[in-house]
Amino acid sequence: MLVSQILKTKAPGVYTIAPDKTVAEAAVLLSERRIGALIVSTDGKKALGILSERDIVRELGRNGPESLTRRVDEMMTAKLVTCTSGDKNTDVMSRMTEGRFRHMPVIEQGQIVAMVTLGDVVKARLQELSAEKAALEGMIMGH
Repeated sequence: MLVSQILKTKAPGVYTIAPDKTVAEAAVLLSERRIGALIVSTDGKKALGILSERDIVRELGRNGPESLTRRVDEMMTAKLVTCTSGDKNTDVMSRMTEGRFRHMPVIEQGQIVAMVTLGDVVKARLQELSAEKAALEGMIMGH
């Protein structure tokens, strides 16, 4: 299954945050939207980085509550691992697993299109396996 097929099942749009916002503001947005990561962008089109709830918790553990006053661009991951809508879900899943992260921006022609999560790609893979199982059972049963 391609990322483009996964995106058809997701609500359109992606949540971004400006790099000069505070980590506390990012935490509020993550909580309000019930999401795990924000793409850092000045214009909502070009991704500068990503900030996840894990990044925030890790920094809070190291430096305490004053971490929340820092700017998003000081804590974000600037070296983005991205995918395109033409990538296979299994490739995306492998890259997420190897990199130990759960959110991947989908970029087309240099612009943010969406965000896929590890949950999205696992769900897609389970659907593929279920369809394959049904097809094999159908062949065995002679249907």
